[in-house]
Amino acid sequence: MQSPSQQVARDVGGRLVGADAELIMASLTEPARFGAIFDRHAPYIQRYLARRLGQQIADDLVAETFLAAFRRRASYDARHTDARPWLYGIATNLIGQHRRDEVRRLRLNQVAHQADTSAGHADRVAEQVTAQAMRGPLATAIGGLAAPDRDVLLLIAWEQLTYDEVATALAIPVGTVRSRLNRARRKVRAVLRELDPTLTFPEVLT
Repeated sequence: MQSPSQQVARDVGGRLVGADAELIMASLTEPARFGAIFDRHAPYIQRYLARRLGQQIADDLVAETFLAAFRRRASYDARHTDARPWLYGIATNLIGQHRRDEVRRLRLNQVAHQADTSAGHADRVAEQVTAQAMRGPLATAIGGLAAPDRDVLLLIAWEQLTYDEVATALAIPVGTVRSRLNRARRKVRAVLRELDPTLTFPEVLT
């Protein structure tokens, strides 16, 4: 089954639209066509940015991401029909300018976790330690990763990109994606074991 970015349809004006690559190439002569790329992918990029930096910063950076993409569209590799990995790469580069904000956010989530004294601690931890949870021990573990390793882990864990897509997003070889992911998994598991030996690892860490 094709993804939304690969499907062909007609817009409200009756013009043929299709894969992201087609839209981006068309936007070189008709800039307004790039708006379809924003409509198609902005919710995903917004969610990714908000998870990593918080909603307030994400609101600003999602616009910056698509502005940068628009400016760079002439260099887009049209062999990639789906532009989302490319957009994640741009967003991740922008996150790099806010690393301190991300680490502070992770630390605040750890503090919030420690302050939660309601019943059912074991059940809460089991729910929180998932690929998409950013509370408690996992926040501490991920916050301690080197930035390149954290980028790879979160693109795979949160956005469910393939190794090839992460390689495209970050402009690195697939082998580097694998090595960074393996290193991130190993480090996170070690921290989680030290913080709480009873924790169950999410699938992305196994």
